[in-house]
Amino acid sequence: MRRASLLPLLSVLGSVIFLALGTSWAKHTLFPLVGAAGTTAVRVGFSALLLLLLWRPWRWPLRARDARRVACYGVALGAMNLCFYMALRTIPFGVAVAIEFSGPLLVALLGSRRPLDFVWVLLAIVGLGLLLPMVNNVSTLDPTGVTFALAAAALWATYIVNGKRVGHLHAGHSVSLGLTVAALVVVPIGAAQAGMALLSPTVLLVGLGVAALSSAIPMSLEMVALKRLPKQAFGIMLSMEPAAAALLALLMLDEHLSATQWLAIGMIMAASMGSAFTSPRAPVSPAAASLPG
Repeated sequence: MRRASLLPLLSVLGSVIFLALGTSWAKHTLFPLVGAAGTTAVRVGFSALLLLLLWRPWRWPLRARDARRVACYGVALGAMNLCFYMALRTIPFGVAVAIEFSGPLLVALLGSRRPLDFVWVLLAIVGLGLLLPMVNNVSTLDPTGVTFALAAAALWATYIVNGKRVGHLHAGHSVSLGLTVAALVVVPIGAAQAGMALLSPTVLLVGLGVAALSSAIPMSLEMVALKRLPKQAFGIMLSMEPAAAALLALLMLDEHLSATQWLAIGMIMAASMGSAFTSPRAPVSPAAASLPG
């Protein structure tokens, strides 16, 4: 019984850690070889290929209206990944994730008018204010990187909204098709930037590993967790991602954060956890909840 209750919790923890490992590996190894756009191309391209082979979405019928929704979902997913990796060129991984978390947090809070929710909004705003160069004059963060992270946050919000619209489809169906659309968006951009370097054996091998670590494995683990965890518990555990990203970036990328940046990450995590813990109980679709990055 105890093992069964631990399985969904370990699944969310595993998805967060694998995602952070894959992204740290991508920044360490692929960025110097093919740049941010090229890294996005191989990561999303191989992720789409792996999930197509795993789920074989052609087995399910797809109505025209659902196809349009999946296309919007996939475009948002591809653009979000591209902006996130562009942000990673100049700002630390943990900080980029924390800023990006403002997107889903905004979606969660916009639908509520309870007084307690304004506490989470205020906490998130203060956390972001400690990070943003345009707000905090002593911030050492690159403004261009922060702008890309904010764009990724807005696109994550768009991705969640579109993910809910395809939530009635089987998760493997919607996610695999959505990633395929995302690949069609980012692969040409990455190819234009990196050229033939994308076909290097090292790039292809590392790209396949990154895709498995940061997409195929986390998404599969999330599906296990979502079947067994309430929305609140899933959201609270998902809020660990900025801290996991910052810690793994410290170990793998030697990215040291200031005390103020750690405090800001903690505030944004607390806002996300508080929002998840106090939100009304409702089902969450795997297509809307899947981790990006």
